[in-house]
Amino acid sequence: MISHISAQRDLQASVECSFANFPFLDLKAQFAEIRNDLVTAVTGVLESQHFILGPEVEALEREVAEYVGAEFAIGCGSGSDALLLAQMALGIEPDDEIITSPFTFGATAGSIARLRARPVFVDIHPETFNIDERKLEAAITPRSRAIMPIHLFGLPANMDAVLEIARKHHLAVIEDAAQAIGARWKQKYVGSLGTFGCFSFFPSKNLGGAGDGGLVTTNDQQLAQRLRILRVHGTGKKYHYDLLGINSRLDALQAAILRVKLHHLNKWTHQRRRNADRYRDLFMEYDLTKWLVLPCSQETSFHVYNQYSIRAPRRDDLQIYLRDHGIPTEVYYPSPLHVEPAFAYLGHGPGDFPNAEQACQEALSLPIYPELTFDQQRAVVMTISQFYQRETSNISTE
Repeated sequence: MISHISAQRDLQASVECSFANFPFLDLKAQFAEIRNDLVTAVTGVLESQHFILGPEVEALEREVAEYVGAEFAIGCGSGSDALLLAQMALGIEPDDEIITSPFTFGATAGSIARLRARPVFVDIHPETFNIDERKLEAAITPRSRAIMPIHLFGLPANMDAVLEIARKHHLAVIEDAAQAIGARWKQKYVGSLGTFGCFSFFPSKNLGGAGDGGLVTTNDQQLAQRLRILRVHGTGKKYHYDLLGINSRLDALQAAILRVKLHHLNKWTHQRRRNADRYRDLFMEYDLTKWLVLPCSQETSFHVYNQYSIRAPRRDDLQIYLRDHGIPTEVYYPSPLHVEPAFAYLGHGPGDFPNAEQACQEALSLPIYPELTFDQQRAVVMTISQFYQRETSNISTE
């Protein structure tokens, strides 16, 4: 009976997966839902002819600050700039050290290096992909100035531990929340917990614009004022330069678009979490948890699934198989930062952060966007099942 059911599933998978051809992220579907509101918002900006900062940006800043529970929000040009500006506001200097994870996008450590400070890497938890707080204190030196935890893929890092260690050693905490707007640690939104929260509005994010954009949150009024000055060349008064700043201004068109989308964010987050639950149920139904490690869920945190990243043996072969059957996937990230040429000067090599290195060999992200259908998700899981059934068959015939 079991083999008969398995054969039926294989046949059904072959039929359904032959029609699988959908994007990893369908922004067109999102646009179709809110097209009229977006057109109205963009038209309003064009009619105003006010494009840089201004009322739309100020309104977005107020709305995001209220959403995440922070006192202040300061829009900027990108998520990368948000990280950079936060450090500039702290007065980070050459040879200062900031502790972070090597399993992340390059901008995290790159923002540190750009100020000629030193990224100090700490390995990750295998289960969460986030920085291992148990290893933080061993990385602290007299030059340490801040900890930069990453809420990777939308799952908050262990902020209780990070904040306790930071207070003990008088360090700032810069939350890299680029992938995690709406995520919560013990009912508090990320971006409201540390000294700064840094967000990205890159189009692929849960709250994405129509181009680059970013934002920094803080509960410190003086730091907020420094951020506002730093993002406009260091000018508190036109053509007078109080600080050495940069040009990192959020434009009004992006702000108008983001304000429309912010009203839908909770619904989209609910749909992403629904899709994560569907994946879990489907993986259980197809008995794939003996092969795969599913994304971590914790009672202490509220995951927003910017990515749905599994750990899979023979990841690269699986990805090729899925691609050949019309199933889109992405690898975040193919190599940890400590072995990348840009960070070779730090003197690390393979084996220094084994959990991060293993994650780079096993992590595979599946489509998780709100508009993803149950049939599409079943096609994903069926095709993964086909791959591992084939692997099992090959092993049994050897």
